[in-house]
Amino acid sequence: MEFLNQIASAASDFLWGVPMIIILLGTHIFMTIRTKGIQRKTFKAIKLSVTKDPDVDGDISPFQALTTALASTIGTGNIIGVGTAIAYGGPGAVLWCWLTGVFGIATKYGESLIAVKYRVKTKDGKMQGGAMYAIERGISPKLKWMAILFAVFAIFASFGIGCGVQTNAIANIMDDSFNPDNSFMINLFGMEVSAVAFISGLIVAVSVALVIFGGIKSISKVCEKLVPLMAILYVLGCLIILGINYDVLWQTVCTIVQSAFSPAAVGGGFVGGGIMLAARYGVARGLFSNESGMGSAPIVASAAQSRNSVRQAMISATGTFWDTVVVCLITGLVIVSSCIKNSTIDTANIEGGKLTSAAFSQIPVIGTPILVVGIVLFAFSTILGWSYYGERCVEYIFGKKGVMPYKLIFIAVLLVAPITALDLVWTMSDIFNALMVLPNVFAVIILSPVIVKETNYYLYGNRLDEYDRTPIPVIDK
Repeated sequence: MEFLNQIASAASDFLWGVPMIIILLGTHIFMTIRTKGIQRKTFKAIKLSVTKDPDVDGDISPFQALTTALASTIGTGNIIGVGTAIAYGGPGAVLWCWLTGVFGIATKYGESLIAVKYRVKTKDGKMQGGAMYAIERGISPKLKWMAILFAVFAIFASFGIGCGVQTNAIANIMDDSFNPDNSFMINLFGMEVSAVAFISGLIVAVSVALVIFGGIKSISKVCEKLVPLMAILYVLGCLIILGINYDVLWQTVCTIVQSAFSPAAVGGGFVGGGIMLAARYGVARGLFSNESGMGSAPIVASAAQSRNSVRQAMISATGTFWDTVVVCLITGLVIVSSCIKNSTIDTANIEGGKLTSAAFSQIPVIGTPILVVGIVLFAFSTILGWSYYGERCVEYIFGKKGVMPYKLIFIAVLLVAPITALDLVWTMSDIFNALMVLPNVFAVIILSPVIVKETNYYLYGNRLDEYDRTPIPVIDK
């Protein structure tokens, strides 16, 4: 296991070095310029997200598509991931994570637009779309090998970011809460594992199976009800904690900003990790959380009922706003302010995932329950969203015959992940995230003239209500 950890860490460090930071932030800034600052249309897009768009092609409503995408993005990356970023990159990682979200709105908009524009329809009327179809149909059929590579990376990522990490997080938080002294242990295939962790994984696997075997309509109906509720409760809880920590909020903001741009120690119990470490972990966790540039959310955006590609792209882009600009920022402020106010938290030596638990546990009465409920609900919803992404990618490569085997493997991973080392699961997730970025960003940049043309016509030409009557191709799969 230690050898695997070393190999995975080396690969992750290589993929998430300076080149990836340049690629991602460069694409975010490039798309912000090309779309004339699409971020300024965020509140208009939020209004569109709760507006139904009937009598058009699509499997689910625009709001269901958004909540399903949010289900996959608002997850442990917002809670444990932010804690991991702070532990390894210092408090400054919070600012880099936030900036990644702000500029990432433009990339999420662009990738969603081309996913909807180049989507296809199966013989039974279901929508299929995403980076693989944008590459094959929008750029060139000769690049189908790249489209297949994206789909392969997404399938593996669904087992990591969308499955293994999430159920592992649920098992860990339940184990910390109900089995802190490891008194409930069982022997499983010669290994001593926590009974609480194993049972948690079993319950999650059964619950997920009941939903995902019902297809996208079943998944979207659950996400439509679960996501708004869990997000509102979590944010309200965090605001209460920030109210308790009001006396150190200014110090918290100063610490975050100073750490983001200073190679020296920043005080307040933290050790400054330097600009590159803060940027590396902040950007990595920012992407892990909002997935802008990764090409995952556009897969479900393609299933939405939308009269034109720009309308749904704007709605999809609000996912990055809610996920990172709001939820990740609030989580970061809660963790850093709690650590500053409670000097007993050893920020220099505590493991990343545990830092969040330690920070929330310092808050009387409400801290730990908010964390436990938040992680369980966020992680569960993420699993549902990513199961759909993986399924669509499997169907792109293997056709419908590959869907059932994929779902069975997905459920099996849910059972195994709770007894797997968390650090290795996170590292492998980072690797597949990075690999997904490369073909997807390539598609966004190459098709940016299309994105600009569509945006100028529908958005800046005041034609958002106009229907795109271009026929959607029907495929035989």
